Amino acid sequence: MMRGRSDGGQKKRLIASICVVALFLCFLYMYYDSSSQGASALEYGRSLRKLGSSYLGGDDDDTKQDGSVSNEEDSLVVAKSFPVCDDRHSEIIPCLDRNFIYQMRLKLDLSLMEHYERHCPPPERKFNCLIPPPSGYKVPIKWPKSRDEVWQANIPHTHLAKEKSDQNWMVVKGDKINFPGGGTHFHYGADKYIASIANMLNFSNDVLNDQGRLRTVLDVGCGVASFGAYLLSSDIIAMSLAPNDVHQNQIQFALERGIPAYLGVLGTKRLPYPSRSFELAHCSRCRIDWLQRDGILLLELDRVLRPGGYFAYSSPEAYAQDEDSLRIWKEMSTLVERMCWRIAAKRNQTVVWQKPLSNDCYLEREAGTQPPLCRSDADPDAVYGVSMEACITPYSKHDHKTKGSGLAPWPARMTSPPPRLADFGYSTHMFEKDTELWKQQVDSYWNLMSSKIKANTVRNIMDMKAHMGSFAAALKDKDVWVMNVVSPYGPNTLKLIYDRGLIGTNHNWCEAFSTYPRTYDLLHAWTVFSDIKSKGCSVEDLLLEMDRILRPTGFIIIRDKESIVESIKKYMKALHWEVVALEKVTTGSELDQDNEDGENNVVFIVRKKLWLTSESLRDNE
Repeated sequence: MMRGRSDGGQKKRLIASICVVALFLCFLYMYYDSSSQGASALEYGRSLRKLGSSYLGGDDDDTKQDGSVSNEEDSLVVAKSFPVCDDRHSEIIPCLDRNFIYQMRLKLDLSLMEHYERHCPPPERKFNCLIPPPSGYKVPIKWPKSRDEVWQANIPHTHLAKEKSDQNWMVVKGDKINFPGGGTHFHYGADKYIASIANMLNFSNDVLNDQGRLRTVLDVGCGVASFGAYLLSSDIIAMSLAPNDVHQNQIQFALERGIPAYLGVLGTKRLPYPSRSFELAHCSRCRIDWLQRDGILLLELDRVLRPGGYFAYSSPEAYAQDEDSLRIWKEMSTLVERMCWRIAAKRNQTVVWQKPLSNDCYLEREAGTQPPLCRSDADPDAVYGVSMEACITPYSKHDHKTKGSGLAPWPARMTSPPPRLADFGYSTHMFEKDTELWKQQVDSYWNLMSSKIKANTVRNIMDMKAHMGSFAAALKDKDVWVMNVVSPYGPNTLKLIYDRGLIGTNHNWCEAFSTYPRTYDLLHAWTVFSDIKSKGCSVEDLLLEMDRILRPTGFIIIRDKESIVESIKKYMKALHWEVVALEKVTTGSELDQDNEDGENNVVFIVRKKLWLTSESLRDNE
């Protein structure tokens, strides 16, 4: 008996010893593997080669400002400063990274699309490296040609061309990807589909902008944004919205084409837009369950629609006669009726509902009718990290009284003082002065860049601190569009921007922006670095983030304190940026009076060089 137990104990001890040794070996393997990966990242960085600016149409890249020529050792120093990220991170979106979600084992409700919402990594997990372009990357095709074709090498994903081959989303042709303008519900072209919606609504000449009254559109589940692309010719700007889902590169294609687009999802959080921002919301086979959670997603659309705004819905539920479609149509019709929406038009596969112009219908509903009105103390414009609510957002007293938003038609809308100026205590004089000051400043910027910029050099522009949108308004005569960004920690002036017929989003620059790498041609940073420093955030992190979202050969305009700019200059070689212009701001400038220490601001303009890894260069050859 004792002997038998002793043998069993020896076996157990032997097994335990083997397990301990195995764990130790695993630890050694992981340790040396991670070390080798770190070393390989540095080696990868050391193997970095830059293409000369002669390729870009500028001065030779190896020539210093004093005329001397940099040597190979200088290049190595640059590479060591910021190693290059692994190739698999060439399309990384740090706050929308599914690998991060899996690694952190975040407990998310997939049915509510929480895995497509923003989840930003902590500081210790940030990517402190340069995002490499994909193999064979080329300077993007210029607008307006880019609407219809892009370089395949820049977005090397062709699965949508195969999956949507019968719907004319996109077609691979040689080294390019073409966009015929089709969509799931408009195989024969977005232009014809848009005209048909205008015709349904009896708009003059079948033009959807309704003589300038319809300007801003939200396209939900936008695909490659051909709907938004073909609205532009009618002076309509669409915020094309889609998640980073199974069609994961659709927004990347949209931005590569030069079409306004944003990565986002109707999940649990409010969309990053103020109330009453859009004249039209659109969903063409967007595969959204509008009935879930007491209609909360439809109520979110209601929040962002203007008085009298439209929801164009093209989906089988609008026309199919099968049991499921008929049930969904009946339930949706009942829901929108309780929301006081009416059918403005219905034809073939499309129905267009219209939101009421005032609160009258809401006030006439029977007590206890669902969905309820939102609480009177709820802020309909608070969006940053705010959860959606299954309630109807009533109009302000002003909108109820005027039975509409009171906005001028486009293009007068851009320079007309918005009615919601009063929400901030801003006067008409302040608005007009701000508009004029930024017009002068934009003219100055373009003069400083005149030797480097042509009419079609830039297309996608971001104003990282947009305030009232006057920087974007000053660009109205250029063939560009601007993503206006407003901080959630200051006055929420984004609604003024939408009231001017422009688009934008809320964002905190201590975090990564919701876009793919290499999607903007020009970034404008007015005191953004001073702002993030005051919040204790990293200037270096922001520089890397700006480099991530900026296209090669793109520009950055930094307007900030001289000391801030001096600190940024130290990163020029590490980031492969070249100085275009440096100008001190005139003392007493009304745009630069917030410096409590009295320090002067400067305008610092840089350009990102096109660089490729040695691996990419070999592929090109």
